[in-house]
Order: sequence, then C-alpha cells, then structure tokens
Amino acid sequence: MTDTALAARLLDVIEQDILPLTAKGVALGNKVFGAAILRKSDLSLVIAETNNELENPLWHGEVHTLKRFYELGEKPDTKDLIFLSTHEPCTMCMSAITWAGFDNFYYFFSHEDSRDAFAIPHDLKILKEVFGLEPGGYRRQNAFWNALSLADMVEASDAAPQTEMKAQWARILATYATLSETYQTSKSGNAIPLN
Repeated sequence: MTDTALAARLLDVIEQDILPLTAKGVALGNKVFGAAILRKSDLSLVIAETNNELENPLWHGEVHTLKRFYELGEKPDTKDLIFLSTHEPCTMCMSAITWAGFDNFYYFFSHEDSRDAFAIPHDLKILKEVFGLEPGGYRRQNAFWNALSLADMVEASDAAPQTEMKAQWARILATYATLSETYQTSKSGNAIPLN
C-alpha cells in the first residue's frame, strides 16, 4: 500500500463514514470531531464514530470511537489497526490512543485549524497552560506512536491522484465549515463544559 493510496482511503472514510455521523451529532449540539479505526492489512473500516460530549464531556470523537471499539465483540489487536482522527487529537485523546495500544494516528485538521477555523481553541490552550508547550510542541514521533498529518500526505502524493484528493479535500472542508457554523450557532444552548 502506497502513502498515496492510504491518503485516498483515509479521505474516503472521513467523507463517507465519519461526516454523516458528525452531521447527526452536530444537529443534536455536539462538536465536529470524529474518528475511525481501520485495518492496516486491507484498510477496511472497523468502526467510525463522532463526538458525543452531550452524553459525557469525555466522549470526544476519538475517545467515543475507542469506547465503541471496545464494545465490539471480537476486535483486532490495535497494533494491526490505523487510528484516523478528523482533528489533531487533544492531550486526553492522545493519551487514550496511547493507552489503547495504537502505534499511529492520522489527522485531517491541525490544532491550529481547530482554533482558527472552528473557534475551538481548547487543545492549544491546554497544551500551553497545563504542559507549557507551544503549538506543535508535542513529539509526533515517540516511543508509543507516530502522528501523521493527512495534509502532508496529500501534498506528497503522486500528481494525478493528488488532483482528485485536493478536490475531495475541498468538499470535506466545505462540509466541515457548514457543520462548524451550525455548532457555533447552537453551542450556547448545550451543556458541554468547554464549548
């Protein structure tokens, strides 16, 4: 499997599997974050989920996905899986991914995107206030996992598929912009502690 093929598949999972769930979640008042777990061997989807902070403020997209993963009957070993996050995971979610035993995670939007495009600055604020880290200050390659930016993968992909992936990227961005606007408009009425 080439990095180009992997990037194309991850974009498909975001657009076809995570986004429909996120649209339903945002309609209820949840945030725009989602995640999925795929098999490394064939890139088949194991599970996709979205943020469910209205039920529990800890059910960020990644943690809620892990919760649902561990509710499955039989499940593959996490070393055989890919963790995909729509947004660069916060410190809680990074820790959950680590504790679950994943050796990787891929993300679509960066922490800065969460702050700037989505008006949700908490990830960077927590990194700064609690850990004293500036944006990007955590180690994306460490003893536990490698964190990979899907944007970097698309930029490094082959020319012909890159054109198609960039068009898909634009569609995904537009959908998230609409969902973010819906969330921002309705968030004052929800009970999520960090809106």
